[in-house]
Amino acid sequence: VVPVPDKRLDALFDLFKPPKKVASYIKFVDIAGLMKGASKGEGLGNKFLANIREVDAIVQVVRVFKDPDVVHVLGEVDPVRDIEVIETELMLADMESVDKAIEKNGRDLKARTKDAEEKKVRLEAIKKLLADGKPAREAGYTLDEVRDFNLLTVKPVFFVANTSEQPDQAVLGKLRDFIKARGSILVEISAKIESEIIELPDEEKAIFLKDLGEDYTGLEKMAIAGYKLLDQISFFTAGSEDEVRAWNLKRGLKAPQAAGRIHTDFEKGFIRAEVYAFDDIMKYKDEKTLREKGLIRSEGKEYVMKDGDICFFKFNV
Repeated sequence: VVPVPDKRLDALFDLFKPPKKVASYIKFVDIAGLMKGASKGEGLGNKFLANIREVDAIVQVVRVFKDPDVVHVLGEVDPVRDIEVIETELMLADMESVDKAIEKNGRDLKARTKDAEEKKVRLEAIKKLLADGKPAREAGYTLDEVRDFNLLTVKPVFFVANTSEQPDQAVLGKLRDFIKARGSILVEISAKIESEIIELPDEEKAIFLKDLGEDYTGLEKMAIAGYKLLDQISFFTAGSEDEVRAWNLKRGLKAPQAAGRIHTDFEKGFIRAEVYAFDDIMKYKDEKTLREKGLIRSEGKEYVMKDGDICFFKFNV
């Protein structure tokens, strides 16, 4: 579980001075065991594929560093090849899932089951993509539209280069070009440096990062990338008596759904939300002044949440 760094949360904590500060977070699950042939059950293939079906997005960590003491399973260090091996195995697993879904949907078509025709169109489009060596996400369907098919390559993905302090620039450059051509996100970290940082107290950690010319640790960079990939925004609840907290929310969702992130009762009994902007509270320093200036808005059920909103929800159960 990695907190998502947000300087706005830090600023609100300094302003309100509550007992507690709580960041939103990204949960990373380390799923080891994928190798060439995983779609046929080799290595820990079947277990890997079952575990990865449960996640919202995929992070592919590829090796860029060279170390004679750490043997690469495929011999030479080649992160682009490693990505292609992983994606091929995921696409082969998806092809098997699509074939099963087509078979089931054939029975549904005979029974004239609702949505069977629409599913047939989606399945045929996805099967063609997979046969052409392209991931299912390129079909452009939403996760809800293909949820029943148990697909892996429909999930969004970003990449992490596990590098060294002095990486092979030719290998790293080839990887950067490959990721850029795909329009994907690449995070570069050194697991060795991360293992050193994680042992340090916060003050020493900040000095260490500054010496490296970095604002964030590698894990924090991964959390930020995951937030972006999953199209999340942050809204805040703030007060001096209890805590300031950042909450993640899918971009485009409305105020009742934001309230539901705090507690399901808040969404069920939603009445309205009092909302003000982060920039306004930083400028005027207190809610009383914001209220006097008319900068605290009362928003109803159709209000689409904005990144940086600070909210107080009113509800009735």
